[in-house]
Amino acid sequence: MTIALMPLPYAHDALEPHVSAKTLEIHHGAHHKTYVDKLNAAIAGTENEGKSVEEIAKSSSGPLFNNSAQTWNHGFYWHSLSPEKTSPSESLATAITNDFGSMDALLEALSNEAINHFSNGWAWLVVEAGKLKVISTHDADSALVRDVVPLLTVDVWEHAYYIDQMNKRPAYVKAVLENILNWKFASDNFDRGTAWVYPG
Repeated sequence: MTIALMPLPYAHDALEPHVSAKTLEIHHGAHHKTYVDKLNAAIAGTENEGKSVEEIAKSSSGPLFNNSAQTWNHGFYWHSLSPEKTSPSESLATAITNDFGSMDALLEALSNEAINHFSNGWAWLVVEAGKLKVISTHDADSALVRDVVPLLTVDVWEHAYYIDQMNKRPAYVKAVLENILNWKFASDNFDRGTAWVYPG
């Protein structure tokens, strides 16, 4: 059984003008697809064939980890964005107030983490030890393999924004945080209390 390239949960142009159709075509259709293809090539005929993306990422290292974690990270990222305006559930909204003081304070913390992360990586909103926390991971490293529950992520690899914003990461982060974060997805993850599962 091979790992599937999961489809985007919306049309390529659904996130415009904040993320362009061209960016999604290349980011999903080339970058994400390459991770999936390399993962399938690596697991073919091995003990990892037939395992889930999560199982492989949690038990591997080196190129196998990089490709399985990036397969998962990208799937999670697509769901962390939404063309529709969303709001946190009552339970997540309460946690945001308790742990950050306000939504504005949370967004500022997430923005700072995303903008200031050196080079390639990911900024995450997670639950750690029962409290909301903002963290970042480098390159392919993933909140999936940490002792946390990932709620949403922002991809800060340059290919996530270079076509639209060139090297202006702050402009990309601002556009994402203010317009297309999927708080329904974050709320579902928060209320479930376990990590999202990659489909296929």
